[in-house]
Amino acid sequence: MYVLLVLAILLLGAAVLMGVGTRRARLQGGGSRYESPRTPIQGLVEPVASLPPVLLPLEPKPADIEAVGFSLALRGYRCDQVDEVLDALSAEIDRLHQVIAQRGKERVISNTGDYSE
Repeated sequence: MYVLLVLAILLLGAAVLMGVGTRRARLQGGGSRYESPRTPIQGLVEPVASLPPVLLPLEPKPADIEAVGFSLALRGYRCDQVDEVLDALSAEIDRLHQVIAQRGKERVISNTGDYSE
């Protein structure tokens, strides 16, 4: 029983090695398997939006961000929708950082009632 199993594994390995060897010889002797394109490749084309855009309000709140849903594409989420939302969130975070920086420059007057010096 074990002899047949070992023999089958050896035959399978030999078949794989012969297949790889003939493929290498064909590629080395006959040149490349792929032809170069006659016209230069221009790059990827922007996808046509067939679904409604995913929009956030101008000043998104946490509930708005939690409610965002993206459409599924062939390999995950639609990149154009995710990019739009990330751009909007990035702009809002940048605006909030500017507000914080501006407020940090303002003079704060305390009204604690403590006048001891």
